[in-house]
Order: sequence, then structure tokens, then C-alpha cells
Amino acid sequence: MNAPTPPRALKSLCVYCGSSAGRDPAYAEAARALAAAMVARGIRLVYGGASVGIMGAVADEVLRLGGEAVGVIPQALMRKELAHAGLSEMHVTPSMHARKMMMAELSDAFVALPGGIGTFEELFEVWTWAQLGFHDKPCGLLNAAGYYDALIAFLDHAADEQFVRPVHRGMLVVDTDPAALLDRFAAYRAPVLPKWVDSAQT
Repeated sequence: MNAPTPPRALKSLCVYCGSSAGRDPAYAEAARALAAAMVARGIRLVYGGASVGIMGAVADEVLRLGGEAVGVIPQALMRKELAHAGLSEMHVTPSMHARKMMMAELSDAFVALPGGIGTFEELFEVWTWAQLGFHDKPCGLLNAAGYYDALIAFLDHAADEQFVRPVHRGMLVVDTDPAALLDRFAAYRAPVLPKWVDSAQT
């Protein structure tokens, strides 16, 4: 009998989220709850480096609780996104591409909190990298206050219509509870995927 696979080492979590606070205070509350769950487990925050919106909420709470918060921000967005001045580390990159690559390299898993177009793009890119076998790190959604309900339904529809393989759909971990999400990340095992990619289901 094979021994059980040990839990994944989850030392740094990349959090994608909005530089806006959104309409519902529950979104910032979810960010702070995620921060508390991370600090309780000794998990370092890696995020986009802003001091405002959901980004600021998660970073401020990690720091308030004594955790580590690492920001990665392009030079062009230092003023627009109001870079956080009190982080454990701040990396300034020459481009958005370099930002996303550094965030990926610094992280053991990826989660999206409520956010806008940039948040969607970052999550879908890193999930695509997982689909293609470029990394085996877990990707997920923290579905705060039902924010991602419609997206989840659409992804299920895409799988039903055979544009997304069920195995790829299953790679995106979804939960409403931050602690449960982190536990599922720790237990995550990437599926064994073929070397080829079906062009009809990418």
C-alpha cells in the first residue's frame, strides 16, 4: 500500500484582487478573513503592491497581525495604484509581464478575491499555465458574498459545452471560507495531463 502523499508546502500565497473596495463591505471583510487565515498558518502574502481597495485591505490586515506582505508593482503603476509604503518587501518591475512572472515565481498558490478586469486576467493566465503543465500550483477563487457566482456558472457552462475539459475545470478550487480554501490548497494534487493540448478545448 502506498503511503499517503504529504500536504503541499504552502509558504507564500499570491492574492489577485481589486484596487477598488467594491460596493459591498463584505468583500473587504473576506480579504481580512483570508489575511487572518494566512497569518495563522505562517503563509506570506504576495500581491500587487497597492495600498487601496481590496488590495490594501488584505495587506494591511496581514501586517497588522504580524505577517509578511510582499508587493510587486510595475513602475508605471506606482502612482496610479498608490503603492503601499509599509510592506515587508516591495519589488518594482519594468512591465506588467515582469510583474506577473515575479508574482508567480514567488508564490506556491494563487487565489482571486473580488476584483476587476486585471484580477480576471491574472487568474485566467495563471490557470492557463497550470492547464498547460507549466506549473503544478493550485489556483482558486474565494467567492466572497457570491461575487463569483455568475463566473462559476459560466465556467460550468463552458465545460458542459465541451470548450473546457472537466479535468481543467476541476483545477480551479472554489470556496467561500478562507480557512477551508487554504486547507484544500494544501491537499491539492495537480492532475496528470497529456503533453498535447486539444485545440478544441483550450
